[in-house]
Amino acid sequence: MSNSSSITHFLLLPFADTQELQLWHFWLFLGISLAALLGNGLIITSTACDQRLHTPRYFFLLNLSLLDLGCISTMVPKSMVNSLWDTRDISYTACAAQIFFFSFLFSSEYSLLTIMSYDRYVAICKPLHYGSLLGSRACVHMAAAAWGTGFLYALLHTANTFSLPLCGGNAVEQFFCEIPHILKLSCSHSYLREVGLLVLSCLLALGCFVFIVGSYVQIFRAVLSVPSEQGRHKAFSMCLPHLAVVSLFVSTGTFVYLKPSSFSSPSLDLVLSVLYSVVPPVVNPLIYSLRNQELKDAVRKLVTGCVSAAIHCLLSSAKGSQCRS
Repeated sequence: MSNSSSITHFLLLPFADTQELQLWHFWLFLGISLAALLGNGLIITSTACDQRLHTPRYFFLLNLSLLDLGCISTMVPKSMVNSLWDTRDISYTACAAQIFFFSFLFSSEYSLLTIMSYDRYVAICKPLHYGSLLGSRACVHMAAAAWGTGFLYALLHTANTFSLPLCGGNAVEQFFCEIPHILKLSCSHSYLREVGLLVLSCLLALGCFVFIVGSYVQIFRAVLSVPSEQGRHKAFSMCLPHLAVVSLFVSTGTFVYLKPSSFSSPSLDLVLSVLYSVVPPVVNPLIYSLRNQELKDAVRKLVTGCVSAAIHCLLSSAKGSQCRS
């Protein structure tokens, strides 16, 4: 019987059995990573550089984009490397790091989405108190609370998970290290302690979900009472992107963790894990910029400025070379 001290590495679940399909997976994940980097990078840079976007709404959006970049950077690079080199290995330390950062970033993102629902509630239901309730100091405190809560949550779960003796082998039935799949390798009844922590986490997540739903019930009541159609359209445009992101985040995660065991299979679990862990960081920038004219204008201004600067630099270099010749 082996335990965690004798395990030096884990074996992750591959996406395909042949090298050709593994390479297709590498190129697919490379495209997804670049799309996430471009989309979230544009939002972060535009929000930081454009004075018009220095508001609580975009401050929280900037934090969300940072978390999305962290999320996709935690799992995708290692999976790409394994596909490129046709291997399944991940070291014990790297596995623990993946679990920590995955738990940290995703729990922080869920907390931030809850805070963003409160931002939308105050903006629509209590617009006269928006400046006092969501001042710059309050926004920084709320964002720090989201990041700090995620850090403590991840630290607690990671330390508890890897303190358990493991004797069920080292094959993880997932393309990245995740707590439920590590618990399957445990040979001690102590895993019930971690299960208890997960149940407590689910209850806290349920509390956040109830808060989000309650906020949107009040928001929709306020919006439907607005007499002008233009006012209702503007209010819905402010809320629908956030509601779409929350729905994607909660629905995919809930289905993955609460689906009946009869629906479980390695290939289905692999597809669903990609759906809730890889797709949201790519889709979120599209959702937020699709109907947001302010953000689209800021991104267009940023891109135009970068292109103009690049052209000016090239022309200056060309003139300099002509003068030397």
